[in-house]
Amino acid sequence: MSAAPLESAASTRAAVIGGGSWGTAFARLLVKAGVMTELVCRRPYQAEEISRSHRNPDYLDNVELPAELLASSFEDNKLQLADLVVVSVPSKAFREVTHKLLPQISDEAPVLSLTKGLEPGTLKRMSQVLAAELPAPASQRVAVLSGPNHAEEVAFDIPSATTIASANQRLASQIQKLISSPSFRAYINKDVVGVEFCGATKNVIALAAGMSDGLGFGDNTKASLMTRGLAEMSRLGDRMGADPRTFSGLAGMGDLIATCTSRHSRNRRAGELIAQGRTAEEAEQEMGMVAEGLTSARSVYELAAQADLEMPITEQVCEVIYEGKDVLLAVAELMGRAPTAE
Repeated sequence: MSAAPLESAASTRAAVIGGGSWGTAFARLLVKAGVMTELVCRRPYQAEEISRSHRNPDYLDNVELPAELLASSFEDNKLQLADLVVVSVPSKAFREVTHKLLPQISDEAPVLSLTKGLEPGTLKRMSQVLAAELPAPASQRVAVLSGPNHAEEVAFDIPSATTIASANQRLASQIQKLISSPSFRAYINKDVVGVEFCGATKNVIALAAGMSDGLGFGDNTKASLMTRGLAEMSRLGDRMGADPRTFSGLAGMGDLIATCTSRHSRNRRAGELIAQGRTAEEAEQEMGMVAEGLTSARSVYELAAQADLEMPITEQVCEVIYEGKDVLLAVAELMGRAPTAE
């Protein structure tokens, strides 16, 4: 079975599941491209407010949304009419939401995942979760998108680039043409494994970068963390069957730079708050948003342990956020590791 054709923006109807920042920004992007789009929100009041005021009351509330954007709830939607379904929900809720909503969609509608993380417990990538929730052969109708794409910038049409990966390169090309615009440039890639591992692992390194900021360290520290973090990311990806070149592209190095340095980065900010004394739970509460790295760090470390791989930055981040280890002690242990070749 092949995915349904996405002939043109004017003839395509899309549904974006998840009314968070990225789901909202991506739904806006689709409408701006001429695609009739429905934003499916978990909270009914959120959908009602978007329909009434053309603003999301919970996320990106300073962004005026197109009047053409439809909004609905998990309980009351038109998912069955969608030619393209986009999923943008946190990794810890990904299976629950897709299990509930995907049975409503067309048997041929392709599904695009925007979620960057691994499923807690199973350690599966989001495309693997989708494969379990969709009829076989799911790989031909699944694609993933990842890159340096802060919703706060995409929502204001600030020039950005992204990567779309799928085992079905025709599908990836169709989505590429559908979403590309003067302010949003999409590239395609067949390395689904690599693109997804980039998205999951870079968040953990961003937590470490944020902790560095919270401690008042400088550019040397952050650059070192990012560079050695990229080495950790690449080692795990290589062991899992990814193309090493993916880690030097938009989904890897590109997203790592944005996530470790940007004022918009939730994971960097969460690390900063933790270094200043907050717990992981308090950091998320203060931000009012989910930081994926706080969920995926444990999954990444468990996967590395299963593969018998050393990931020292990831290990220290996990001990800080899950065991309450002092951040300065984590720094001392990283700096005190036995000398080795780069």
